[in-house]
Amino acid sequence: WLGALRFDNLALRSLPVDASEEGGPRTVPGACFARVRPSPLQNPRLVAMSLPALALLGLEAPMADPAAAEAEAALFFSGNRVPAGGGAPGHRHPGFAGQLGDGAAMCLGEVLGPRDERWEIQLKGAGITPFSRQADGRKVLRSSIREFLCSEAMFHLGIPTTRAGTCVTSDSKVIRDVFYDGNPKNERCTVVLRIASTFIRFGSFEIFKAPDEYTGRKGPSVNRNDIRIQMLDYVISTFYPEIQEAYSDNTVQRNAAFFKEITKRTARLVAEWQCVGFCHGVLNTDNMSIVGLTIDYGPFGFMDRYDPEHVCNGSDNTGRYAYNKQPEICKWNLGKLAEALVPELPLEISQLILEEEYDAEFEKHYLQKMRKKLGLIQLELEEDSKLVSELLETMHLTAGDFTNIFYLLSSFSVDMDPSKFEDFLEELTSQCASVEELKVVFKPQMDPRQLSMMLMLAQSNPQLFALIGTKANINKELERIEQFSKLQQLTADDLLSRNKRHWKEWLEKYRIRLQKEIESVGNADTWNTEHVKVMNSNNPKYILRNYIAQNAIEAAENGDFSEVRNVLKLLEHPFQEAEGFQEVTEDAEEEGATATAAVCSQETRSRQSYCSKPPLWASELCVT
Repeated sequence: WLGALRFDNLALRSLPVDASEEGGPRTVPGACFARVRPSPLQNPRLVAMSLPALALLGLEAPMADPAAAEAEAALFFSGNRVPAGGGAPGHRHPGFAGQLGDGAAMCLGEVLGPRDERWEIQLKGAGITPFSRQADGRKVLRSSIREFLCSEAMFHLGIPTTRAGTCVTSDSKVIRDVFYDGNPKNERCTVVLRIASTFIRFGSFEIFKAPDEYTGRKGPSVNRNDIRIQMLDYVISTFYPEIQEAYSDNTVQRNAAFFKEITKRTARLVAEWQCVGFCHGVLNTDNMSIVGLTIDYGPFGFMDRYDPEHVCNGSDNTGRYAYNKQPEICKWNLGKLAEALVPELPLEISQLILEEEYDAEFEKHYLQKMRKKLGLIQLELEEDSKLVSELLETMHLTAGDFTNIFYLLSSFSVDMDPSKFEDFLEELTSQCASVEELKVVFKPQMDPRQLSMMLMLAQSNPQLFALIGTKANINKELERIEQFSKLQQLTADDLLSRNKRHWKEWLEKYRIRLQKEIESVGNADTWNTEHVKVMNSNNPKYILRNYIAQNAIEAAENGDFSEVRNVLKLLEHPFQEAEGFQEVTEDAEEEGATATAAVCSQETRSRQSYCSKPPLWASELCVT
């Protein structure tokens, strides 16, 4: 089956490869690739494969002998055997940390697709590379299932992303301390086949970095401007050919046009994230794609309850990568890329481009997308930005589910009769957090004695306090205590009444705005059909919520991969009812039997379906 892969390793021909084949972590100067071999796994077996992703490589669904194809995929995409024609697995430097490079991904080579488009394929989790530092180069079932599913989910949501072709697990084990709390456990080594036009990152250009003013660390290829020129020539000619053609006689103008384009692509990408409530979790320069893709799915998360300060990464204690900070941090990363391109692109040119282009492109794309999500298809009014802000503020005040409220809005109409409006309002407010859920959200996290000590320390010794705590964290804890106290007095009826009042106020503004749309068209019925169609193709019914991934992970850890495959099929159709999709439920079954299934659009028996607001236990999930 894999004999259909057509390798053509342009990157390895265009960029310097380290001459040494010495194994284990080491410094790799003067090269973009280092040769390594995957470390074999015991009894590799396929968890799942994405046929749409594999089709990019020219691999069609194995109709004749699917079991043999699964075995072949498990053998080759675990790293136990290397495909013929692959470029002797290599590894690219992506980020800055003194010695740069991803310690867990190996490039198998580049494959030509059915229309001769070029795809780099990688094994993530196949063993130690020169850049592994103290780590083992392995990934586990838990994290690999999350990356596999989210890569495909993002693609089907229409968001630029790397793809995932297969997920292969094994009987080989590594020890992981999941929550960094001193409770390590054995987990199965697992490998994901990743696919993208390129995996070059912003951080790939930081291998030339001079000694850092704060850490003293430097890139392994400092003073090698010749390699920086090679990398720019390769990236621009291969992935931005129109820019190469337009500025072939002026490299500074060419490099400026390239930087302008990646600035705009990055701004549009993060706008797309914000519009589906996606939080990346670790937005370092090594997790920023040079072609504007979402890359490296680690402690990511889709927001459930709307919270602009939502932090998906349980180990991001300062909230550096919070939802509302993503646009700002991506701009900061572009600034670091600009620094890394000097002297081939003078900083005064790149900084001007960044200031002129990034914010404007982000705001423009964000508002365009939000208009589609609200079905504002006819007019573009200045007041639309305020309408969006007030919607999000209402969601925040009522602790509304970001995805489901947007999805429900397509069933709102300007001429609803009072009884239908009340039904709609009831459905809308059912997507807001209950008193019980809010008590979990605002439960104080510090021991009262610890908080008291921190407050005294902030007054008596601000310098010491700055070293062990932040004012923002203390203020957030005080806010939690205040909110939690108020919730003790709040009844469910009071909360419902308050939420309905907030939503009525915003829906009236929305109704007035929709009325302006209708008045500007000749045929209201035609407008309404298109209005609903646009909303339904921009507001997903299904996203990869943490608890959905967790259900699939727990089943897979018990040897049942069917839920991973079910969820993959669900995420391939995020904007529509998933016909025939089967969900694992928690009904008791005799041991060894397949779990009872329920179609998402039907009433479920023992837990909420994957198209509804998450269950209470989901708020306790922590991803690090």
